[in-house]
Amino acid sequence: MLNVRKMKFSTVAGAAMGMMLSVVVQAEAYPERPVSMIVSYSPGGATDFQARIVTMKATDENYLGQPVVILNKPGAGGKIGWDYFASRSKADGYELAAYNVPHFIAQSIVMRTKYSIDNLEPVANWGADPAVLIVGKDSPFNTLEELVTFARENPGKVTVSGAGLYVGHHIAFLQFAKEAGIELTYIPQSGGSDAMKSVMGAQVMAGFNNLSDAYRSQESIKILGIADLERNEKFLPDVPTFMEKGINVDDASVNFRGIMALKGTPPDVLDYLSERTALMLRDEGTLEKMESGGSPVRIIERKDLVEMWKKREAYLKELLAGLKG
Repeated sequence: MLNVRKMKFSTVAGAAMGMMLSVVVQAEAYPERPVSMIVSYSPGGATDFQARIVTMKATDENYLGQPVVILNKPGAGGKIGWDYFASRSKADGYELAAYNVPHFIAQSIVMRTKYSIDNLEPVANWGADPAVLIVGKDSPFNTLEELVTFARENPGKVTVSGAGLYVGHHIAFLQFAKEAGIELTYIPQSGGSDAMKSVMGAQVMAGFNNLSDAYRSQESIKILGIADLERNEKFLPDVPTFMEKGINVDDASVNFRGIMALKGTPPDVLDYLSERTALMLRDEGTLEKMESGGSPVRIIERKDLVEMWKKREAYLKELLAGLKG
């Protein structure tokens, strides 16, 4: 009986050792083929634009040594792409997604989603893009005060576009309407690119969009305010914050963008991916292209992102309860 037990133990131990060796071998070989990354927004928008820049050096042997292929799955403010990623992708490090915070966290709080911070793993953050309030070039509004005055005199008449429901744009909209004491009408679009076009084409009277998109479109729009704690001196030094105008809109809507994997990705693969991606984001050529495109960079590594996601979720639960109440 003793020999049988010993044999069983040896078999189990051998199997466990084999699994450990398999993970190590997988990590050492990773990546052996191209890596895909889902972007849950349309081509040409800020997330897509930046995702292509930050992954352009992926084939460098100092980084991943393999290309990162962008797959656009837009719709419902990102929900379609993230639902797809969370339910149909593999936790092997070869299938990644771009995340947007507060977008996916806010949606997981107020909607029925297949994703939340509980089944996703942050890899690295590349940027932080504040929301800005914009109007068309031919709009009669030249200042935030003028738009607010008109909205107070015409409740519900001011239509405002954004990149979907419970994305950063929508959160900025909800804060703005509540803190300014005005009634506005929100018109969700499938992404930032479509939201911008609706402003340029005068399909709406105003819009919340990304600072980076607005920066690149200044010839066709006017930028009235920025939803952040302070002005962006680097890209839009002349655009005031809402707080400067006495409207208490904070930085809750600032769009943090980065790369994530699925929960269950082998730890060694996740560590390798996180380390190499953080290095890739700091590449001098990458940083130059981000700056030339008006894209604010904020690199945050995985160890700090895990905690950031948790804090953002707690904050958004409280904020959204107040905005909806």
